[in-house]
Amino acid sequence: MFEFEAIARDRTTLARAGRFYTPHGIVETPTFMPVGTQASVKALDPAEIREVGSGMILANAYHLALRPGADLVERMGGLHRFMRWDGPILTDSGGFQVWSLSRRAPDRPLVRVDDEGVSFRSHLDGSPWRFTPESAIDLQDKLGADVIMAFDECTSGDADHDVARAAAERTHRWARRCRNRWMDNQSRRATPQALFGIVQGGHHRDLRRWSAETILSLDLPGIAVGGESIGYSKEKTAEALDWIADLLPTDRPRYAMGVGDPVDFLTVVERGIDMFDSVYPTRLARNGALLHPLGRMRIGSTAYRSDERPVDAACRCLTCRKFSRAYLHHLFRSRELLGHRLATIHNLTYCLDLMADLRQALLDGAFDSFRRRLGSSSLGQGSDHGSGILLAE
Repeated sequence: MFEFEAIARDRTTLARAGRFYTPHGIVETPTFMPVGTQASVKALDPAEIREVGSGMILANAYHLALRPGADLVERMGGLHRFMRWDGPILTDSGGFQVWSLSRRAPDRPLVRVDDEGVSFRSHLDGSPWRFTPESAIDLQDKLGADVIMAFDECTSGDADHDVARAAAERTHRWARRCRNRWMDNQSRRATPQALFGIVQGGHHRDLRRWSAETILSLDLPGIAVGGESIGYSKEKTAEALDWIADLLPTDRPRYAMGVGDPVDFLTVVERGIDMFDSVYPTRLARNGALLHPLGRMRIGSTAYRSDERPVDAACRCLTCRKFSRAYLHHLFRSRELLGHRLATIHNLTYCLDLMADLRQALLDGAFDSFRRRLGSSSLGQGSDHGSGILLAE
């Protein structure tokens, strides 16, 4: 059911185009997965998610456990039926979320980690919660996603060697427990789920290689590379992936967690990554930053107050086909919610069309020229250009 096949490979890099078969459809890779943290890609309905070009989306087990609760989602028929999305879904186990909670109040810890699991307090109401490897798998079993993630202990990108090693050791022990519970659950499920293990190790070469070898020894349907080193820094992401490139399997999907800036897409794809996700393009959209080949566009700038042009005349999205920059400027200045929706449609279309072009270049044997062409552009970053093209920061 979860077969992965590589159908085209670049001759000079590790980039590859493939197909990942799931119960809810084929995922054409490499793919960017929009994030629907709480069973919703913010501002979009399922038809719009499909229209922007998404093949697979991500939801988060931590958030859905707290609200509305996994038992309710299960009673409603699982995530697919609950949110009326008929395509593949991946759920994150919540390991990153409980780790991020611990950083919010270091003098008043919200999280306690031990060898059995993690105790924490809900960020919503302060209620006490406990996640273990087994409960994280059972939670995702109830949610019913196609791909589920092992429960792991994340570390910061600058964690020292001892801290990163201890977290990786715990991640490995938890991964074995996750595998055992997942295998038990599969025996009774009508629709199978694929479990991915997660490589940790901070930003330490020896730990990353050791973690990759350990997770691969579990022979799971896919492998992910996690931790704050991935996605937060282009340079650290590239280095971490280079360290383990020769270890990654050729016959199953590889997932880099938290990569969502278009400028990083080539970085991970040319290192053999098949899947990645982030809230980045949708969060930018809600803050009025629109992705553009010449740089990010701050649509709230007065430069766009009477600009009749679309955001990008070459873009196929609904926003660019029908609406002017002036109208979008008005929506954001007026705090109209339609602005969030139209900006999100544009940013996700931008990202997913870039992925479609990238895949086609691999299929056509033209990836080298494609990446040279993109390397000379800003991919949505860039510098000031023309009237009102501004950096996001």
